[in-house]
Amino acid sequence: MKTVIPSEISPVQLQLVMQTAVSPRPIALASTVDKNGVINLSPFSFFNMFSTVPPILIFSPSRRVRDNTTKHTLQNVLETSEVVIGTVNFPIVQQISLASTEYGDGVNEFIKSGLTMKDADLVKPKLIEECPVNFECKVLEIKPLGDQGGAGNLVICEVQKIHIREEYLDEEGNLDQAKLDMVARLGGNWYSRNNEENLFEVPKPLVTKGIGFDLLPDAIKYSKVFTGNDLGMLANVEVLPSENCHDDENIHQNAQKLLLESKIDEAWKVLIK
Repeated sequence: MKTVIPSEISPVQLQLVMQTAVSPRPIALASTVDKNGVINLSPFSFFNMFSTVPPILIFSPSRRVRDNTTKHTLQNVLETSEVVIGTVNFPIVQQISLASTEYGDGVNEFIKSGLTMKDADLVKPKLIEECPVNFECKVLEIKPLGDQGGAGNLVICEVQKIHIREEYLDEEGNLDQAKLDMVARLGGNWYSRNNEENLFEVPKPLVTKGIGFDLLPDAIKYSKVFTGNDLGMLANVEVLPSENCHDDENIHQNAQKLLLESKIDEAWKVLIK
C-alpha cells in the first residue's frame, strides 16, 4: 500500500491527492456582496450541510496554494456576514465552471457566466435563478484553519430561507432526486453526475437491526461469487432465513443478479436449500 506523509510532498501534490480521494463533493455556488454592494459569484466544492436544527451549511474558501492570496468571497463574507448558496446541477455546470474564473476586482461573475441575478428576500446577496435550490444565509462564524497557501476558512452559515425551483419537485411537493441531476466535484478537472442512470438506493438499517456479516452461513460468507456489497445486503435482514444454504457458485450467481436489482428476499429464497 502506498503511503503519503503530507509534510513530505508539495502543497500542489497534496491538494491533488486529497481532492481526488475525498470525492465526490457537492458544490456551493456562493453569491456575495462587499460592503459597497459590489457583486461576486464563485463556486466551492469544500461544502456540505452539518445540522438540520438549526439549519447549518459550511463552505470553505481556501487560501490559494500558488500565492497564498484569498478570494473575493472570503473578503465579502467577512465584511457583510451574508451569503446566498445555490446548488449546482448538470444543466448549469459549464456556467459554474466559468464563474470560477479569477476575474479582477469589480467584475460581476453573474454577467460573465450568463447566470441570472434575482433579489433575495432577507439578505443583500443575489439569488441565482438557474440554481435548483437557493439558500439565503446569515454567516455565524468564519474560522480560519491556517495562514499558509491551501489553508481553509470555514464559513459557518445559518439558513434563513430556502428557494426551490418547482420543476425539481415530485407530485408530493418534495425535491425529486432524479430530476435534480446534481453534479459533484472530483479531483483535477473531473466531475460526476447523479441522474436516473446511476442513482441507486441502499435501505438504511435504522428501524430493524441487520444480522451482520458474522451471522451469515459459511457457505454464503466465504462464497467466491459474492462481493462485500452483496454480503452487506444479505446481512441486512433482521432474521437469518436459514442456516442451510447452497454453496453452488451457479446458484450464488443467480442470487447475485437479484441483489443487483435490490431483491434481497428473492435472493435469499434462491440460496436456501
